[in-house]
Order: sequence, then C-alpha cells, then structure tokens
Amino acid sequence: MNFGLTDEQELIVSTVRSFVEREIYPHEALVEKTGEVPAEIAQDIKQKCLDLGFYASNFPQSVGGPGLSHLEFALVERELGRGSVALTHFFGRPQNILMACTGDQVDRYLLPAVRGEKMDALAMTEPEAGSDVRGMKCSAVREGGDWVLNGSKHFISGADHADFVVVFVATGVEDTPRGPKKQITCFLVDRGTPGFEIANGYRSVSHRGYKNSILYFDNCRLPDAQVLGVVGSGFEVMNEWLYATRISVATMAVGRARRVFDHALDYAAGRSQFGQPIAKFQGVSFQIADMITEIDAADWLTLAAAWRLDQGLPANREIASAKLYATEMLARVTDATLQIHGGMGLMDDLPIERFWRDARVERIWDGTSEIQRHIISRELFRPLGA
Repeated sequence: MNFGLTDEQELIVSTVRSFVEREIYPHEALVEKTGEVPAEIAQDIKQKCLDLGFYASNFPQSVGGPGLSHLEFALVERELGRGSVALTHFFGRPQNILMACTGDQVDRYLLPAVRGEKMDALAMTEPEAGSDVRGMKCSAVREGGDWVLNGSKHFISGADHADFVVVFVATGVEDTPRGPKKQITCFLVDRGTPGFEIANGYRSVSHRGYKNSILYFDNCRLPDAQVLGVVGSGFEVMNEWLYATRISVATMAVGRARRVFDHALDYAAGRSQFGQPIAKFQGVSFQIADMITEIDAADWLTLAAAWRLDQGLPANREIASAKLYATEMLARVTDATLQIHGGMGLMDDLPIERFWRDARVERIWDGTSEIQRHIISRELFRPLGA
C-alpha cells in the first residue's frame, strides 16, 4: 500500500471538504433546531453535487458514475463525515446493491438512481430482527403468479425521501446441516405501490433531521420483475454488494472525529485557567495526544481495508476491524472533547453536545460492535477449524 495520496486523490479530498464547509456547515444549526431539512436546501445540495460530478461516486463509469476506486470513495466519505448526516444524505450515494439490477431493472432503477432522478432506501431491520437478519418475519408468498408481501420494517434511513425501497423478506425455508433456515429474497418496491406504506419512525437523539421510517406491507402484490437477484438468494446479493458499506461508517467516523478534534485542540490552546492555557496541563495535553493517535490509527485501518478491496484481496475481517475501531474511537474522542470543554460542552451554544449524541449510533447501525467482533473472531478461528 502506498501511504501517500496522488494529486488526483488530494484534489478529491480538498474538493469534498470545501463543499462540506461551504454547503453543509451553514445549514447545520437550522436542521439541529427544527429536525428537518427544508426541501429547497436538499435539492440545492443534490444539484450542486451533480454539477460537481460527485453524485453516485460509489458507482463505476460503466453505469454513469464517476468510477472512483474503493480507496477514493472512502476519502469522499471521510470528508462527508465532517458534516451533518441529514444534509450530506443529499450528496447522493445510492445503494451499490443496485448493481445487481438486470434487464428492465437497469433502466427503471439503477440508471435513474445514478443520475439522481430517483432516490432509494435499504430495508432489512425489523422490530424483532435486528442483527439476526434470518429472524425476520416480514414475508412474501406466491399467489396468482405474483408475490404478496406482508409485515413491517423499521429504522429505515432515508425512506422518507425514497422513490423506491430495496427490501429483504423471507420467502421460504431451507434445510441446512444446522437446521431449517429462512430463505431471503430481495425486492424492489416503488413508493405508492398498493399495500405499501412509508410511515414516520422514531425520534432519535443522534443525527437530527436524518429520519428513520417504518415500512408496512399489507398484501402488497409484486410481479417477478421486482425481484432483485434470484429468489432465495438474498443473502448472496447482500454479501456481494453490501458488506463493504461498513467502510463508509468507519470513514465517516474518522472525518467527524477530526472535526471534533479541531474543536478540542483550539479550545485547549485558547482556554486559560490558573494563569495559563489548559493545554499546559498534562491532564489535557495527554488526552489530546491520545485522541490524535487514535484518529490516525482509525484512518489508516479504514483506508487499508478499502485498499484491500481495490486489490481484490479478502477484506471482511479488515472491514469489520475498521468499523469497530473507528466508531468506538469516535465515542472516546467526542467524550474527551466534551470533558475538555467542561460544562460548556453540554450546552447547545456549541456543537460539542451534538457531536457527542451523534457518535452514539455509529456503534449500532450497519452492524453493532458486537457483530463486528463476531466477524473478526470467526475469520480468525475458521481456518483453525474452531
């Protein structure tokens, strides 16, 4: 791995960082106060991203995307991590699972998503099936040549803006050496399809304005043309296209940690107590030293995982390690920054308490820290037969 960035990669970093500072930061206070992203602001961010040529930057040139490498896309996500998730959501990155589209699906879903004409959302989680994906109860059965979906999903990010949803449901049971397991199938479901409802979700303390939704399927009838991939192969589609998305969570955690760290560094240098800057006190200066060391470690761990994908190397353990370490690092950095700010860190006059709240969800979504540890240990023990 070359530890230096090319001139082109440095340009990607500076371009996206400038965009976030210019187009995202000014709106953050409004979104934090209201819990809403005004439609005109959302459209403005989206259009400027399209004009910049960075929309769908996780897609190859063959389908109209910029064709960035995994490493370059990680750099984009790292810089976007500095800004409000509710706002950077419109710096469009459609689910790359849409690359599994075939036939008519390409023109109906894949290409419009890449061009920014349609927005998508991904739906797996259910009230009683979070990390246990095979425990899902939302199901589809064959009836009259169609599929009939029933059940619900929750915690579905971005569904409030989505034109269609990529949803995983149980479509049968298969016998395995470890007992019967549900077969999972992936469907493309358009907003407005009879029997499909997108409802408001829960109020979260993390990432205000970035809403989660509850999806209801009540005898929602879909033809075979809406199946993404092969019936019963939902896990294969998921593993091929979705497992690398954990890098995005890791890289955005690194970007946010660097923004938080800048606040800690500036405050420690400028705040005086007992006649000198608090940076002179070992209790503060050592925290600063630990913070930057952990941020740098998470950064390189994350970029190394993306680099492995570019080289065609196995990266499941490395991606899990990056997601685990970066998100837990962010929690420590935000907490230490709040501590350095003292009581003012908890006041909403400063963005520190927002960074602190926002950091909490990163250890939960896209696979909890416990799931990442399971993946890492499984990858280590499996070759030993344990």
